[in-house]
Amino acid sequence: MSSTTSSLPERIELSGEGLVLRDWSEADLSAMPELFDHPDIAYWTPIVSPFDEAAARARLARDRKMREEGTTILLAITVDGGAPLGKVMLRRVPAGTELGYAVGPAHRGQGLAARAVRLMATYAFEQLGEEQVILELEAENAASVAVATKAGFGLLDVPLITGEEKGRPFALQTWGLSRP
Repeated sequence: MSSTTSSLPERIELSGEGLVLRDWSEADLSAMPELFDHPDIAYWTPIVSPFDEAAARARLARDRKMREEGTTILLAITVDGGAPLGKVMLRRVPAGTELGYAVGPAHRGQGLAARAVRLMATYAFEQLGEEQVILELEAENAASVAVATKAGFGLLDVPLITGEEKGRPFALQTWGLSRP
């Protein structure tokens, strides 16, 4: 497991799986509410709701701060480096390196999340030296379970992570993918 104090690159662009994962920019602020202000995203993720342009600005600033701190990478999912279709995250936490994602409702059903997760996992293995990456998701979130399975993750035999977010209790399963 890598140290959470090691630095992350200031700029990142990853290509593969028919995708380009790139840094978010101010030019993306107007597109972000259409991607993330949705009942599914509000329910299944910690992303703030409602998600408006002010939330987008706050998210971009927070993302940049976490990158500087060396803990988190958030990249826009695109097919060509242009318009964002969703986001993928890599976060270094004491339990390991966690990946996460959200795809805008208009862009679902194209395998974007599974491809972005595989591409980010490859980055974690090859560039950060990680031995395993994890996804934490609710068993009832059928779409996320399908993404985990498509991306090659397996359910790990570890205790559920329980808590409450936005006034709703949750129990997260941990799925893992080991370095090839």
